[in-house]
Amino acid sequence: MTPEDFAALLTPEGRTLLDSLRDYDPGKELAVATRLRRDHPAPLVSAALGQARLRQRAVAKFGAEDAFRMYFTPGGAEMATRASVAAYRAGRLAALGVRSVADLCCGIGGDALALARRGIRVLAVDRDPLTAAVARANAAALGLADLVEVREEDVTAVDTSGYDAVFVDPARRGGRGRVFDPEAYSPPLSWAARAAAATPCGAVKIAPGIPHEAVPAGAEAEWISDHGDVKEAVLWFGTAAADALSGTGPAVRATLLPGPRTLHAAGPLPPPPVGPVGRYLYEPDGAVIRSHLVAEVAAQLGGRLIDPTIAYVTADELRATPYATAYEITDVLPFGLKPLKALLRERGVGTLTVKKRGSAIEPEELRRKVKPQGPNAATVFLTRVAGAPSMLIGGPAGAAA
Repeated sequence: MTPEDFAALLTPEGRTLLDSLRDYDPGKELAVATRLRRDHPAPLVSAALGQARLRQRAVAKFGAEDAFRMYFTPGGAEMATRASVAAYRAGRLAALGVRSVADLCCGIGGDALALARRGIRVLAVDRDPLTAAVARANAAALGLADLVEVREEDVTAVDTSGYDAVFVDPARRGGRGRVFDPEAYSPPLSWAARAAAATPCGAVKIAPGIPHEAVPAGAEAEWISDHGDVKEAVLWFGTAAADALSGTGPAVRATLLPGPRTLHAAGPLPPPPVGPVGRYLYEPDGAVIRSHLVAEVAAQLGGRLIDPTIAYVTADELRATPYATAYEITDVLPFGLKPLKALLRERGVGTLTVKKRGSAIEPEELRRKVKPQGPNAATVFLTRVAGAPSMLIGGPAGAAA
């Protein structure tokens, strides 16, 4: 889509056409396009159909009320911050007293919109003309244009000295797909960190897979999950935790949405003990694992690891925690398809949930080979116990198979 095609969508004709496509079936696009081209220019119809598809996909990230009013680019829809995560981050900035933010590499404006909804004044900057136009249109569509100024500019040339905070979301995709080297981000992480640290409070969005050794000294690193799915990591500068540890290595936290519920590192803990599988197995949230806070969860549960290299915690008593999902274990077996198939057949298990950690077997491959049948359900964990390939069979705590 060109800037000209997008501009056509903002005309009264374009808006009316796009609104009429809210519930259209992409599987019938050829027939729909043929019908619409009788009354509308072909380029406008193509742009509207493309935008309608993006809006439908964006519902999962932004919710229907916003998604069907917003505008997207294919890359922008994919890379934009999920609305729940953006709202959490905006809330944290507001709690820190931030009233103005320079949002650099703003994309389609997902974070800028969340900030503006907190009453924060935003300068949103992106160097791509189409992306900047989309961000500007989104601020207007959601009634936030008075708080969001959008500029088409190179972010490295922006003067941020008049703002309470800087938020940077560097591009982490290149011509060959995802970029894993933080210095290959655009702009590089080193530049983004300096820009964020230059204001009283700053944040940099990074990939959740970033190694801890790549976290700049003096930054607080936060991993965020939403409904158990790790969405992103953020480096914070100027927060109390970051200031307290300035020069001594990163502070870390894991935040779980909805909530939010946040787990902090209370100080260096020794590795959890390793021992036999107990009655209960706890699967820590992905944000807990990414932030290296499994020891904190194990300590809260009075638990132990089943293997020094595997992030499963086991315990003999059931304790409630928001930071891990509990399962009741009924069987611990050496790995083997035949004994697993026999056990599942004996218990009439037809619904088999397969989880793995430290195993090369793929869940679908296992299901295909054991052919579960019956009215009951069970969960099997393919993992290692004290270094040995093992199978743990059970179910959610309180409803074990």
